[in-house]
Amino acid sequence: MKYLRIVLSIVAVALVALALVPDAQAQATRTWVSGVGDDVNPCSRTAPCKTFAGAISKTAAHGEISVLDPGGFGAVTIGKSITINGDGTLAGILAAGVNGIIVNLPATTDKVNIRSITINGAGTGFNGIRHIGVGTLTVEHVAIYGFLQNSSSRGIDITTLAAGGETVLNDVTINDCANGIRFAGAGGHTATFNNVRIVDNTSHAVDSAAGSNFLLIRGSTITNNGGDGVRASIGTTTFMVEDSSVSFNNGTGINASIAGSKIRIANNNINVNNVGVNAVGSVESTGNNRIAGNSTNVSGALGTYNQQ
Repeated sequence: MKYLRIVLSIVAVALVALALVPDAQAQATRTWVSGVGDDVNPCSRTAPCKTFAGAISKTAAHGEISVLDPGGFGAVTIGKSITINGDGTLAGILAAGVNGIIVNLPATTDKVNIRSITINGAGTGFNGIRHIGVGTLTVEHVAIYGFLQNSSSRGIDITTLAAGGETVLNDVTINDCANGIRFAGAGGHTATFNNVRIVDNTSHAVDSAAGSNFLLIRGSTITNNGGDGVRASIGTTTFMVEDSSVSFNNGTGINASIAGSKIRIANNNINVNNVGVNAVGSVESTGNNRIAGNSTNVSGALGTYNQQ
């Protein structure tokens, strides 16, 4: 009996000690994925995971998933602040029949960064990236293509379900999708597109659908799309398009298509579209836009927009 009590005491001490040791599977600030990794691994530098989805549960909020070597790392849903970083590798997501990345952040203070990856819908993908929460999504040095599952498929779908939030695109290419970007939501969402190329998509390049939101497009190329270049199709969204080329689109280059919608344009080339500018709503120009070579250059009256 004495011996049994001693053994039980030793076991109890051992259990307490184990409880005080950090879990080997605890979330890390930086995790790693590799084309030859395994999602049963802890996602460390020497034992990387195989997919972004496998790594995200092992990555702490505000942490970073880094890519060790070229590979396809699978679709992923993100619900916390995190960075996915493919710098220096050929990092990709193959999203046949699904969404590539869904970002659904619960708080306006949450931030997600997607950097240096390709997202391929393989002709059957739904959307390359969906931003449906609040918080801030920043996408940099990313190529999105092949999202053609149906006529509603998009390279990027910004459809926030609660008021607030921000989307920033820097050096992003969207091509060979049913639509380029839809910008919609519950209201109060802002977006900035810098050096974005939206080309060779089946229908509209940039379209608004709902909500009182604000979008700035700067230094971008919107060309050879099957529908409109920039279309404000809801009465409470304000677009600004600056220093960009909106050309060779089969629809209208700049289209304020509904009463109450507003688009401001400054220093753009708007050339060789079916219609250059359509002002059913309000289109305000700084007067230095080059609108020429369209089947119809301007439909409706342009207002004046004075930059300070």
